Amino acid sequence: MRDCGPLRDGGPLGIAGVALLLMAAGTGARPRPAAPGDQPRSNVVLVACDSLDGRLTFLPGNHTVDLPSINFMKRHGTVFLNAYTNSPICCPSRAAMWSGLFTHITESWNNFKGLNPDYVTWMDLMEKHGYHTQKFGKLDFTSGHHSVSNRVEAWTRDVNFLLRQEGRPMVKLTGHRKQFRVMEKDWQNVDKAVNWIKEEAVNFTQPFILYLGLNLPHPYPSPYAGENFGSSTFLTSPYWLEKVNYEAVKIPKWSSLSEMHPVDYYTSYTKNCTGEFTKEEVRNIRAFYYAMCAETDAMLGEIISALRDTGLLGKTIVIFTADHGELAMEHRQFYKMSMYEGSSHVPLLVMGPGLREQQQIPNVVSLVDIYPTMLDIARIPVPQNLSGYSLIPLLREKAESEESPRGARPSWVLSEFHGCNVNSSVYMLRTGKWKYITYSDGSSVLPQLFDLTADPDELTNLAIKFPVTVHSLDKILRSIVNYPKVSSSVHEYNKQQFISWKQSLGQNYSSVIANLRWHQDWLKDPKKYENAIDKWLGDVDALLGIH
Repeated sequence: MRDCGPLRDGGPLGIAGVALLLMAAGTGARPRPAAPGDQPRSNVVLVACDSLDGRLTFLPGNHTVDLPSINFMKRHGTVFLNAYTNSPICCPSRAAMWSGLFTHITESWNNFKGLNPDYVTWMDLMEKHGYHTQKFGKLDFTSGHHSVSNRVEAWTRDVNFLLRQEGRPMVKLTGHRKQFRVMEKDWQNVDKAVNWIKEEAVNFTQPFILYLGLNLPHPYPSPYAGENFGSSTFLTSPYWLEKVNYEAVKIPKWSSLSEMHPVDYYTSYTKNCTGEFTKEEVRNIRAFYYAMCAETDAMLGEIISALRDTGLLGKTIVIFTADHGELAMEHRQFYKMSMYEGSSHVPLLVMGPGLREQQQIPNVVSLVDIYPTMLDIARIPVPQNLSGYSLIPLLREKAESEESPRGARPSWVLSEFHGCNVNSSVYMLRTGKWKYITYSDGSSVLPQLFDLTADPDELTNLAIKFPVTVHSLDKILRSIVNYPKVSSSVHEYNKQQFISWKQSLGQNYSSVIANLRWHQDWLKDPKKYENAIDKWLGDVDALLGIH
């Protein structure tokens, strides 16, 4: 049994789908029988947090903040050095993780449009094949959630106006030097998970899968920001701030506003980041964010400690990841909704019986790989139509071709974004040293190309300098997804959704739309912005008789 002792140093731990998928997965079949000498199927614990920059899980990022639980998983398991979200925003990213399918396949376009509530997830299949299942905390992969502001901002991103949609990013210190339970809602879910492990899971004779979803280190709501607030407050206590090495907090380089990529400028403006920020402000935002990551790490540690205390750790595969990262003022932005590393690079650490220890895997992987990995662990036949590939061959260092009839894992990952704060559909292909980002129809907006080996901060766009590379990467991307067609579909979806919403409001439309999160700018000239929407809708309003 592993020694979790190091987890307690400096932390509170001492105190405390569709029918097709179902058919393809063989729901009527029993689990693949164990071969002679096979071990019993492992338990699985998946801890998924919100907005943790994956670069913090390996050097040099983890010099910035003390993350003992993540470091423990690295010593006793594997860290993926190039793991990515398939869509850098909450609901679409989680939809990819729970479905194993790319965003354009499930049409999870924004935080309001995810999977149907009855979608068959990997957890559903594991339960059908004999696993005890339990979920605590944030799920957020089905349609119909998040604020009205959030969905309207996504629908109207093609409108020719520019409005601040978020509160200005800020920091707030709360509590005292001994207060470690800051995000109380998360800690309550951690408590529930720990109690479930100690009181129920320990007695099971069949394997279990436990999911814990955390809100941290997502920024906190900023009540002054209007309807349903924004979430632009980085909040922590002195206890966690002391875990941050302020001297190691890097002040990111910014392009001038005039030199920014046009989509980046729109994003920065709508995120209320185009104003002046002092170096102290930026350093504090980043430091407070890292402190929030330290609190997240302690929650992970509580789960690992509970598994150790019950003797389950040696029988359980533990997976830690996030839906996306957090820019924390890199590229003059906070939040996510970007293909830059701070936003798109996610943590992915795995440890458990039969898996290699102290392993760093450089292969590019993404969250759609979670679905086939879970089925692989449970010895359930993996559907052939998934976008993802099981991580188990990489974790066990077996040749992929021996494990999967689908052949070798691709040398690329795909991420895409169709939601708010970005005035274009965005597609990212990551392969080798290259990151290729293209927009909309592939021609109306300048693409971006970054050499992450020579330029890890993504400050130099090489798209014009290397047209042959751009053409080659774009050809690969188009072989994966007809992205101009997808962009057009999203554009029409946004219009139809907005029209339906506008119709539902009747005479209240002008009042409601004026008082969403963009109210501070909108109310300066309401007629101007309503007219811009009318122009965007064109003849559609007249056709449907909307006035």
